[in-house]
Amino acid sequence: MDIASQIAQRLTFRHLRLVVAVDRGHSLVRAAQALNMSQSAVTKALQEVESLVGAELFTRTNRGVVTAPMGAALAENARLLLAQLGRTAHDLADLRDGSGGRVAVGTLLAASADVLPRAIATLHRERPGVSFRVLEATDDVLLPALRSGELDLTIGRLPEFRERADLSQEYLIDDHACLLVRPGHPLLGTGAPTLADTTGYGWVLPHEQTLLRHQFQRAFSDAGLAPPRPVVESVSLLTVRALIEDTDLIGILPVQVARTEAAAGHVAILPVDLPATRRPIGITMRRGDRLSAAAALFVDCLRRTAATLAPAPEDAQRQ
Repeated sequence: MDIASQIAQRLTFRHLRLVVAVDRGHSLVRAAQALNMSQSAVTKALQEVESLVGAELFTRTNRGVVTAPMGAALAENARLLLAQLGRTAHDLADLRDGSGGRVAVGTLLAASADVLPRAIATLHRERPGVSFRVLEATDDVLLPALRSGELDLTIGRLPEFRERADLSQEYLIDDHACLLVRPGHPLLGTGAPTLADTTGYGWVLPHEQTLLRHQFQRAFSDAGLAPPRPVVESVSLLTVRALIEDTDLIGILPVQVARTEAAAGHVAILPVDLPATRRPIGITMRRGDRLSAAAALFVDCLRRTAATLAPAPEDAQRQ
C-alpha cells in the first residue's frame, strides 16, 4: 500500500480538526481549549498526525507554533473537508426532518443593498426554514473564506481578472458607481458638474485594495486629472453616509446602494458619469464543488432576482 493510501485510510476527522485548530490558534494551548482537550492530549494527537504523514506540520517556538508548509497544505484541505462534512450533515437533517438548511454567503457592498436582500426574501417566502449567514467584507477576506469552505458562495462586483483555476464566476447584472454628496452641497447648484469640479473637495473613499478604488483612480486618470487623496478610507456604509451627510466630503458607492441612500434622503447623487467604474455583479463559487440543496436554491433565487432588475433610464441612455 502506498503512502497516499495509508494516509487516506488512517487520517481521521479528529486529526483534521486538530490540525485546523493548531493552525488557527498558533498555539497548542489555544487548540486544546478550542477542542476541549488537555494540552498533553493535543500534543500526543499531533505527534500521531505528523508520524502518519511523515513530516513536521508545526514548528514549536517559545512564542507558540509556526505552521510548516506541509501543515499549511493539510490545514487548508482539512478546512474544506470539514466544511463539506458540515454541509452534508445539514442536507441529511433537511431530508430527515424537513428543516430548511443553511446558506453562508459573502457579499461585497455592490450587492448588499438590492440583489442579495431581494434574493434572500424570495427564498424565505418559498422555503421559510432556510437560515442565512451573511458576511459583508472585501475580496481579500471573502475569497479565502470561500476557498476554505466557510462560505458557500460570494456575490458582488467581479474582478477584472476573473480566471482562477479553483473558482468559477457567473455574471448576473451590470453595475457602475455614483458620486454622492450631502443634499444642498455646493456642487449640486452648478448645473452640470464635471469630474474636474470635484477636485476642490475632500473625499471619503474605499480602501486602496478594493476594485472600486482602482476604478475611481482610473476615472480621474482617463480625464487627465490626478486622483485625489482621500480624507477618510472606509468601506462601512454607516461611516460613509454619516461623513457625507455632515460635511462637504464627496463619496463613491455602487449604484444600487447609492439609489437606496438617495431615496431615503441621506445623500444626493452627483450627476457625473464614471464609465471607468462599470463592472458586472456576479456569483463566485468553488469550481467543481457540490452546493448544498439550500445553497443551490439560493443561487437560483439570485438568478431570478437579477433578471428582474432592468437598468434604470439613465443607465440605458449611457449605454
